[in-house]
Amino acid sequence: MSSTTESTRPRDPSAPPGPPPAGRSRQGVRALLVRLHFYAGVFVAPFLFVAALTGLLYTFTPQIDQFLYGDRLRVETAGGRILPLSEQIEAARSAYPDGTLASVITPPTADDTTRVVLSVPELGENQRTVFVDPYTAEVKGDLTTWFGSTPATTWLDDLHRNLHLGELGRLYSEVAASWLWLIVAAGLVLWIGRSRGQRARSARGVLLPDRTARGVRRTRGFHAATGVWLALGLFFLSATGLTWSQYAGERFGQVLDAVQGHAPALDTRLPDAPSPEEGTADHEHAGHAGHDGSGGGEEAGPADFDRALKTARDAGLDGTVTLTPPADTATGWVVAQTDNVWPVHYDSVTVDTAKGEVTSHVRWSDYPVLAKLSKLGVQGHMGVLFGIVNQIVLALVAIGLILVTVWGYRMWWQRRPTREDRSAFTGKAPARGTWRQLPVPVLVVGVPAVVALGWALPLLGLTLAAFLAFDIAVGLVRRARVA
Repeated sequence: MSSTTESTRPRDPSAPPGPPPAGRSRQGVRALLVRLHFYAGVFVAPFLFVAALTGLLYTFTPQIDQFLYGDRLRVETAGGRILPLSEQIEAARSAYPDGTLASVITPPTADDTTRVVLSVPELGENQRTVFVDPYTAEVKGDLTTWFGSTPATTWLDDLHRNLHLGELGRLYSEVAASWLWLIVAAGLVLWIGRSRGQRARSARGVLLPDRTARGVRRTRGFHAATGVWLALGLFFLSATGLTWSQYAGERFGQVLDAVQGHAPALDTRLPDAPSPEEGTADHEHAGHAGHDGSGGGEEAGPADFDRALKTARDAGLDGTVTLTPPADTATGWVVAQTDNVWPVHYDSVTVDTAKGEVTSHVRWSDYPVLAKLSKLGVQGHMGVLFGIVNQIVLALVAIGLILVTVWGYRMWWQRRPTREDRSAFTGKAPARGTWRQLPVPVLVVGVPAVVALGWALPLLGLTLAAFLAFDIAVGLVRRARVA
């Protein structure tokens, strides 16, 4: 009775296939994608889950910062005349005389404070940022910052990037980003290409789950349909995450080098400055620029910031800017726009405060296309490109990825055998040996493509090789047992 029932029961075509049929055909491609999607999902999904969860937390860092540090980041009463930077800097230095004046960041909005950034030796690569009311020069407090990020944002950033495990921890996020796009692509092909009647081929059948289904088919519907809705966002996060990852990011940099796709560098050297050979004696004692903007080994004077800001404003740099004093007598002041909210403003200039003129100007419009895409991609990945809209979209994608991961494991559990003589904790893996059914043209094109991917995404190549080695070992063990 059991065998008759099983032979007549219609099979779910979207379920993992049984033993691959003899001969090479397109079904071999589908069978290989099923196996790839399954194993990548099982082994890489934990990395994706952690990346989605930590990314979700990082998405809300602007709100977290306001909650924790709002008394320093915001002014109580906005409006009125903004005081010169020199007065605000003098107030900050009176309250915090230690360290060296590294930069000043003007308020992003009328409700924000001015940030006076100090380099303090005992803080290492961190800095002390002093927050000053631009209308009253009242010092609101300070924070230990890392590249402008608050302690909370820095902590969550490290959690997302490396789980606070340093360089070793960065491998987790790169593995997740390396596999994410491949898992999504395989899932899309399998879901859209399935054949379960007219409903499956309709847009509704692709975009919405079948709510009348039960069991594993219902879970698969939610898993796949949600993946379709998230696909573009997940591809974006995978690509942008890889651009500044440890190993794939290095490969991306090599590509930019080859096509000259890097952002243009700002020439900070003053036109009439002596050459490095001529200025060796002077450079030995050079520190930050002097009060007159011509150097002298002393900290830049507050009045120099006013002159640098005015010159940059006259050159068209509006909005929030970061002013950085010169490191020696041969270089000028750097004033750079740091407005990340669309439309972005990323112009930067070199200013000679002694002459009150701009000596070099790099405009956002001068960036090559790849440099623009890379810059905007990073800002979008961090949730700062479109303000709250960017945050909401990232949060929805992160929540969706968490749900898709959970549904994927639930399917694995639902497909487990439950008969007394065949019970198991999880479902059976898709059939082995599917590559033998691949058409020859697919192999001819596919093998070099995999090698190229392994070069471009080193951790993808290494983990894929590990999967193959594990699969071969399991096959040999099973063959030995049968023999």
